[in-house]
Amino acid sequence: MSDITGHPFDLLTPDYMLDAVDAAGFLSDGRLLQLNSFENRVYQVGQEDGAPVIVKFYRPQRWSDEQILEEHAFSLFLAERDLPVVAPIAKNGTSLFHCDHFAFAVFRRAGGHAPELANDSHLEQLGRTLARWHACGSDRPYQHRPTLDVVEDIRTASTFLIDDVVDLNYRGQYRDTVGQLLERIEKRLAGTAFPLLNVHGDCHTGNILWRDDSPHFVDLDDSLRAPAMQDIWMLLSGEEDEQQHQLRVLAQGYDTFLPFPWEQQGLIEPLRIRRMIGYDAWLAKRWDDPAFPPAFPWFESMHYWGNQITLLQQQLRELDRQA
Repeated sequence: MSDITGHPFDLLTPDYMLDAVDAAGFLSDGRLLQLNSFENRVYQVGQEDGAPVIVKFYRPQRWSDEQILEEHAFSLFLAERDLPVVAPIAKNGTSLFHCDHFAFAVFRRAGGHAPELANDSHLEQLGRTLARWHACGSDRPYQHRPTLDVVEDIRTASTFLIDDVVDLNYRGQYRDTVGQLLERIEKRLAGTAFPLLNVHGDCHTGNILWRDDSPHFVDLDDSLRAPAMQDIWMLLSGEEDEQQHQLRVLAQGYDTFLPFPWEQQGLIEPLRIRRMIGYDAWLAKRWDDPAFPPAFPWFESMHYWGNQITLLQQQLRELDRQA
């Protein structure tokens, strides 16, 4: 992977961004603070009248306007039903603004801290909130955004990695391990079909702000059609007995509004594998972005792929254990 100069995000100079925000009708006071984000570029912008706002400049050519606006519409739909979602601010009839090659959205600033997954009251509240979300998520199915397909997503990401990215010293072993994983997953999921909902899609604690005894969900950038378990499994951590306890507590809250999808428990490990392989493909595809090499220097290490094979082989043993 070689460095490529002239990345589109290089155009996002402070003056460019402040001019764009002003043109959208949010009069800035010149204060600009970059926030932690790699897929997009996100800034806190001070306003002359009112509290600062959060501005997200979308990565060019990732989503179409139709896909972004569909996610915005769903966020606003949730917020209108008192779901704690940080939705985009609409102005002059739109929530999506444009400046030259960039689309961007503006959000109110929201504070809070990550939920405590060792706290049963936090887990139960998360379960209740996700059930309310999923009840809404079955009402307005996405037409433009992606649909999760565990097997196809793993196959697509792993093929890209094997063809262009994985170190040659590990490529054969990586291919064999992924092939075995796909064989086990296809066998596990054969003949199964789970209801699809509009889910958050990236429901980890970094995208949940806890305040006022409630979770507030941010960053629906990866929202898609998927089984409910896609929003649940990333809230699990620790050893198997800990994860089973967490599932039971989440289910207590979830059952308040919807039956908990216990029948989807067999999706947890395939979804975990999908995320592991997809994350590596995401890093490789973004390597021309100058923000990535300094933040993920270990990704260019030959030994990284040996470690990844070890982790995937652990997942293979876990699938066999659960069979």
